[in-house]
Amino acid sequence: MLLSRLQQSFCLLLVLLLTSCGGGHTTRVIESPETRELKGWQKPYEVDGRRYQPLRDHRGFQQRGIASWYGRKFHGRKTSNGETYDMYAMTAAHKTLPLGVFVRVTNLQNGRSVLVRINDRGPFVAGRIIDLSYAAATKLGIVDAGTARVLVQALGYRQSDQGQVSYRPPTSYDAGSFAVQVGAFSVPGNAARLVARLRGRYGKAAVQTATVNGQQVYRVRVGDYRSLQRAEQAARDFSSAGFPGSFVVAFD
Repeated sequence: MLLSRLQQSFCLLLVLLLTSCGGGHTTRVIESPETRELKGWQKPYEVDGRRYQPLRDHRGFQQRGIASWYGRKFHGRKTSNGETYDMYAMTAAHKTLPLGVFVRVTNLQNGRSVLVRINDRGPFVAGRIIDLSYAAATKLGIVDAGTARVLVQALGYRQSDQGQVSYRPPTSYDAGSFAVQVGAFSVPGNAARLVARLRGRYGKAAVQTATVNGQQVYRVRVGDYRSLQRAEQAARDFSSAGFPGSFVVAFD
């Protein structure tokens, strides 16, 4: 029994070392008589010498802070609960929330909200409270900026988990309405000329005006894609066709 527990602890430690979204951190699962009977994800752990105590209950949990996102670099790798990370799924990493719980994340800068399931640990970067999948970050409108101030609210588990809950996710999160941003200009005429050229080739292109650091910016967005994966492929095609840095945005 002792050998079995040690083997389980080692395997869990190895999983955390290799799969947490932070990557490159020194991680240690803390074993004690009090935590021996807990599931792996319930046990306290240390990352780079800092201790984290996973919550046993999600109810009433709310948190405000900075969200970030992780994408292609981790696509196909294992998450902390053993699943395969899918950048197109609506998931997220959190340091202490129970794995498997659904949370609502609201971008406090634009009011958009998404529902995601916690299946990974992280982010282990100072000042950040949640790491979103690429799909979730796209729908919240934070891919370009990389981070945003958000509100995280725990909801509950799927009905199959102990008969609880509160929220049942849709069959697919890939569906939606997306465009590709191919450029941003400080001169409106330049944006208008590019839109006219792209509209003739792709059927739909528009200028979206925004204020960044007190200055007007004119963003050129192309297409109306009903699949996030198709939109992401289009962004790669635009990058190869002379628009480096193209990225996907979700329509409001």
